[in-house]
Amino acid sequence: MSVFLCYLVELAKESTSLNWSLLYSVFSSNQNNVMVFTRGCLKKGEVSPCVMTGESSAFTVPQCDACEHPAVVEQAYSGRILCSKHLAKSVRKKISKELRLQLTLPKGQKTTIFVAISGGKDSAVLLDSLVDLLGENPDVRIVAGTVDEGIEGYRPPSIICAQELCDKLGVEYIRVSYPELSFHEMDEVVRRLPMVAKKNSSAPRLACSYCGVFRRQGINHLAASVGADVIALGHNLDDMAQTVLMNMSNGDLERTLRLAPHSASLVEGLAPRIVPLRWVPEQEVHLYALHRELPLHHEECPNAKGALRWRHRDLVAQMEADTPGTRHSLLHMADQIKGLRDEVEQLGGRKNPPAPAKACPSCGNVTSGEQCKACDMRQLLRSEEE
Repeated sequence: MSVFLCYLVELAKESTSLNWSLLYSVFSSNQNNVMVFTRGCLKKGEVSPCVMTGESSAFTVPQCDACEHPAVVEQAYSGRILCSKHLAKSVRKKISKELRLQLTLPKGQKTTIFVAISGGKDSAVLLDSLVDLLGENPDVRIVAGTVDEGIEGYRPPSIICAQELCDKLGVEYIRVSYPELSFHEMDEVVRRLPMVAKKNSSAPRLACSYCGVFRRQGINHLAASVGADVIALGHNLDDMAQTVLMNMSNGDLERTLRLAPHSASLVEGLAPRIVPLRWVPEQEVHLYALHRELPLHHEECPNAKGALRWRHRDLVAQMEADTPGTRHSLLHMADQIKGLRDEVEQLGGRKNPPAPAKACPSCGNVTSGEQCKACDMRQLLRSEEE
């Protein structure tokens, strides 16, 4: 029952409008603990289960449109209503299609895929799918790894889930901590931020600004340590749509052009990134993870609230509720922009291309500036000690 209750809590935290047929179906699928919830039982940010006993109060659960089993999800963007079995088939098909488009496996050559995992649902589904689809290929080596940011009470239990997942799938598991990369742990970063902002008014003020940069360098470090040819990330459709909208809001075309997958726009010195879950909505990723009975860590990062992504997450969710298919449209638009860039470059029309990648003089990592962003931020945090 705990897994299903965690899922319900997750939906309550993340969704402004809940699919009540979905909730009923999810709980009904757990035959030993059947519970039904009324519309008034659950509000955003809280959980209060109500067991219903009267026949007049019961929900009618729709049937899957591909069979006669109870549905667990209604895809407003496609019009499909699916049970857990056919939802899993749909998710697997989307991931398989993206892998074929994003990943090239040279015949007779070993390809090492590094999978960044956190213990959460997205990276768990990603790793499980890669093992399912590529695990039997003798030319493919799959290695999973976690970057430990040093967030007490949040990262340690997620590392346990990540390790359990790798043990279950028989995948090699590695990890690295921020201190091993010469970064402060995030708990210490959060403590220092007020002093840093007081000394430097232009310094980033949110923990996520630092953590995102440090974590990217941690992923690159782990990938390089195993000689990875490809880095796989668990970004789902909601993540991608939020990023596109954030870039549009900031007028940041260059970041949109740099969005993964990087199959056609390689950066020298970095393994290309692939995102096989990019067309799978977050809700369906979660249901698929439950269907596959994957070990999951359900907590939100305590430092994430207030970040720009949180506000855009709510915006995208509301836009999708008002106009189903909005997430797909945002991602399609980003793909079209990248396609236009490729056409312009082929015609020799791009007069101001981004600066070529080079080694950071301070740490040796790849950067397009005079010094990498991670070193800039490291110096900002150290200035507080002076």
